[in-house]
Amino acid sequence: MHLNRFSRRLAASALATVVGLGALAGCGTGDDDGEASGPVKLRFLSLAWQKESLQANKDLVAKWNADHPDIQVEYVQGDWNSVHDQLLTSFEGGDAADIVHYESSAIGEFSRQGYLTDLSGLLSDDFKGQIDKGVWETTTFDGKVTGVPFLLESQVVIANKKLLDAAGIAVPPADGGWTWDEFQANAQKLTKPGQYGAAWALKSPTNRVLNLALNFDGKFFYDENGKTEVKVGDAEKEIPKRIHDMIYTTKSASPEALGMSGADSLPGFFGGKYAMIPGSVSLRQQMVEQAPADFEWVTLPPIKGLTTNQAANPQTLSIAEDSPAKKQAAQFLEFFLNPANMAALAKGDWLVPTGKQAGEELVRTTGGKQGWDVAADSAADLTAAPFQKAEGYPEWKTKYATPALQQYFANKITLDQLGNQLVDGGKQVLR
Repeated sequence: MHLNRFSRRLAASALATVVGLGALAGCGTGDDDGEASGPVKLRFLSLAWQKESLQANKDLVAKWNADHPDIQVEYVQGDWNSVHDQLLTSFEGGDAADIVHYESSAIGEFSRQGYLTDLSGLLSDDFKGQIDKGVWETTTFDGKVTGVPFLLESQVVIANKKLLDAAGIAVPPADGGWTWDEFQANAQKLTKPGQYGAAWALKSPTNRVLNLALNFDGKFFYDENGKTEVKVGDAEKEIPKRIHDMIYTTKSASPEALGMSGADSLPGFFGGKYAMIPGSVSLRQQMVEQAPADFEWVTLPPIKGLTTNQAANPQTLSIAEDSPAKKQAAQFLEFFLNPANMAALAKGDWLVPTGKQAGEELVRTTGGKQGWDVAADSAADLTAAPFQKAEGYPEWKTKYATPALQQYFANKITLDQLGNQLVDGGKQVLR
């Protein structure tokens, strides 16, 4: 006989009590006679993996524990490659960590199944006010806020400073990037024999295209009378068409980069073959670690269409609904993600902090060097996108969107054919 979720939780709780594992599952509790059994104990499942980020996470947990003898946090190391299955198993078994690290596009499933706590009433207004409403929307499901968004990845442009100077192209300020027309015109100026103005690394094109489509209010996923449909109109076609034009019409972007990841394009970038690489803000880490000593690079702000809006898929921290110490877990979250701490976590991962004060702190402590001024400023461009809430998106992306976009960027199908394939895929997946 299959147990329902409530019965499984009761069974798991009873088993934990019998074998004395209550301290691992959450807070310290009293014995049957009411005698206190020690401090509240919380488990924190973290997915930090880069050296500096790992150290920042562990240092913050150690500081909290030293300052809060009555609320002790156990750091548990997770892995991005296996965390989904791990969380599914632990939630079903009633043995999830109290605090879990993941990302907004993946927690919706767990939120809808009732495994994550609504944080709305657990966090202070001051704390919530540090993060833009549009970013909070990425962790709001069915009216419940089930994750704190804290690290973002924006799309910027990394450029070869010497090549810009030689072409007489000025570096725009952190808060005033080029329009798409200006970016394309400058890419043409930077194109000459043996040198392309840009390299679009589009091995995995779907997320990139749907992120940037918000520049022109391209949504792709629309709600029609309570049903989600894929539509591809002029707004959705704008980004694919501009990239395609750069490759095949003005020939200012390298066709050979299409099958590359961002990291794959770096040797050509360092060698002067490509003057600019549109890519993730995290590419700056490779610049620092891999660029030749005499190589001058700069981070250019997000490109502007109607707006500079991009889709936000922040890393998140959530509290398990089964945690018996939700209030204490929320207190830890507010400490862990205060402005100085969030800035340290963002710096360790080369990502963008969601908090306004954290961004200011990051710019102050780095002097804005290595593109941190641009990174911090780009947080204001990130917002929720319709595809992030579409339950069929992962299947649509894998089976239909990625192959169709790859064909279009390889010049094997037309723009209208691309649109038809994306819409037809939506009909298959979103029935």
